Amino acid sequence: MVRRVLATAVAVAVAGVAAVGCDSGGQPAESKGGRPDPTATATAVPYTGPADMPERLGNDGTTIMVGDEAAPLTVHLYEDPRCPVCEQFETTGGAPELREATIRREVRTQYTLASFLDARLGGTGSRKAVNALRAALDKGKFAEYHDVLYAHQPAESEDGFTDAYLLELAGRVPGLRGPDFDSAVRTMKYRTFVTNSEDAYERAGGPREPEGPGTPTAEINDVRVPVRYNGLLFDGTVFGGLLRKIRKDPESWQAVSP
Repeated sequence: MVRRVLATAVAVAVAGVAAVGCDSGGQPAESKGGRPDPTATATAVPYTGPADMPERLGNDGTTIMVGDEAAPLTVHLYEDPRCPVCEQFETTGGAPELREATIRREVRTQYTLASFLDARLGGTGSRKAVNALRAALDKGKFAEYHDVLYAHQPAESEDGFTDAYLLELAGRVPGLRGPDFDSAVRTMKYRTFVTNSEDAYERAGGPREPEGPGTPTAEINDVRVPVRYNGLLFDGTVFGGLLRKIRKDPESWQAVSP
């Protein structure tokens, strides 16, 4: 049952929009609960942009966290770098609104990076891109590099995230290229992180989705956006409105169930 917040923000705007995403199999997993603090960071000074936002690796060793840790909302994204539907979300969908909300310190954004498309389509592009993104985190450049990768994503079938292309794109992020970063990309320094991140993605699907929940998937304050409403992820106005409504009435979001 989808109650006040979801019904008000979404029902009219996404009526008739089909659920979409890079599916890794299974059915929608159950939602979970959580209680944000809607008053946190209400007077905090916004960041100047993605380059100014703090970012770190979570205690679980796989979650990449961007933004103010005291922000009242947490949006957790599950993405595969080769997924064209993730590219749609990141470039023309809800992600630009999410990015601005993170800059305003209203939201902190978390990422679990999957790489299942390599096994499905052949190649190594997803794994190489996840490794490179982890290397960018070491330089404090994850958010900027993440945006560049999706803005210049190769066709899904081309396996185009080669070492050379990843390094070329890194050159578009001031201060990212250097001996340490370049070596980490070429040697797959973070291969263990890549494997563990894929495992975390699959675990997130639970028993109903043992291969993972599909990408992109979004959880807001630990409550997953129901799969039948995935269309809202691709409408920036609707997604931004949903985030604002949840900030004002967080308890109603906890009433959402699949």
